[in-house]
Amino acid sequence: MQDYKKWLVERFIIERKRFDRSGVYAYTQRAMAYNSNKIEGSTLTPEQTASLFDSGTLPQSDDYYRAKDVEEMNGHFLMFNYMLDTLDEELTPELIKHLHYELKTGVFEDRANGYAIGDYKKRPNMVGMYRTTLPQDVEMEMNQLLKWYREQNKNMRTLAEFHAKYEAIHPFQDGNGRTGRMIMFRESLKNPDILPFIVLDENRSQYIDGLKQYREEQKVDKLVSLMQKEAEEYYQQCKYFMG
Repeated sequence: MQDYKKWLVERFIIERKRFDRSGVYAYTQRAMAYNSNKIEGSTLTPEQTASLFDSGTLPQSDDYYRAKDVEEMNGHFLMFNYMLDTLDEELTPELIKHLHYELKTGVFEDRANGYAIGDYKKRPNMVGMYRTTLPQDVEMEMNQLLKWYREQNKNMRTLAEFHAKYEAIHPFQDGNGRTGRMIMFRESLKNPDILPFIVLDENRSQYIDGLKQYREEQKVDKLVSLMQKEAEEYYQQCKYFMG
């Protein structure tokens, strides 16, 4: 599987440089951006996502587009590219903040609301009925989380636990899920014992259940099961481009 991941990263880099919109780089960009934003409530369709990525335009339609959905979709494309550019670097608070910056810097609504862009949250927030880490404690908890992660053997279970802890901290005002899922994809490319995967919107309920299981039971069985299923699905999609 290391050959598969090596091929994948090489194709990402080559196709991006060539502005190739027909290969696995473009497929992955579109699939990640569509599904990750859709999980968070985006109204854009796969076709609209593809059009934004391919040409920077939206198809002519009688529908109204939410500006925030378009801005966040474009931000997601940029976040993916930044992830690719920094793949050889260590996962640090600065790198994570910059992922958030790429996602959110062009979002007018967030800037107008005074949200911190590319920095940790300044106001308390919640995930549904769950409280998250208070702003004054985020830096300390993120540093502890990254220290813990550096000391672990990297596998699916470790990554699932990292993600669940990250989501419980909820370090940013908005965009936590999308940055968190991008980190998972990044780490799955970097580590030999983790296969890359995309969390699909069609599996959103399983994903939410997995995060809930960790909050309530400190277990990641459901998340790991989902990640393994998603990794097989993504591999089957990638095989199409292998020729």
